[in-house]
Amino acid sequence: MSSTGSGKHEGFSAEERAAMKEHAQELKAASRRSSRADKAEAAAQDVLAKIAEMPDDDRVIAERVHAVVLAAAPDLAPKLWYGMPAYALDGKNVCFFQAAAKFKARYATLGFEARARLDDGSMWPTAFAVTEVTPEVEARITELVKRAVG
Repeated sequence: MSSTGSGKHEGFSAEERAAMKEHAQELKAASRRSSRADKAEAAAQDVLAKIAEMPDDDRVIAERVHAVVLAAAPDLAPKLWYGMPAYALDGKNVCFFQAAAKFKARYATLGFEARARLDDGSMWPTAFAVTEVTPEVEARITELVKRAVG
């Protein structure tokens, strides 16, 4: 949420409001689907369609992240979450990809939800900036996702 220099709250940004509207549409679409298999297949197709809509820089990264996440943890189910590709286990998000363009950031993000088992002492990262998917980045994503699903 944004605020002015005077400390006044201005509410959600246009990007935040758009993400909330997308989430409401995702929930409506999911509730209309009949079987669990239909829902899973449609959700996976929705994720691929959302990735295809991304600007080229984000799309290239998202395609690789998508492939690496699913190869590292085939039990994760792709789905949309606030208009972002997310990956869930037993219906609960484990990780998600946020395109740089989504909130006008300078880099894309691979984030992990509280369910992810990345605990490392008293403090650990739950989101990672991604500017390029190199073999080293693929290896790191693989390691993080495997740890996250335990």
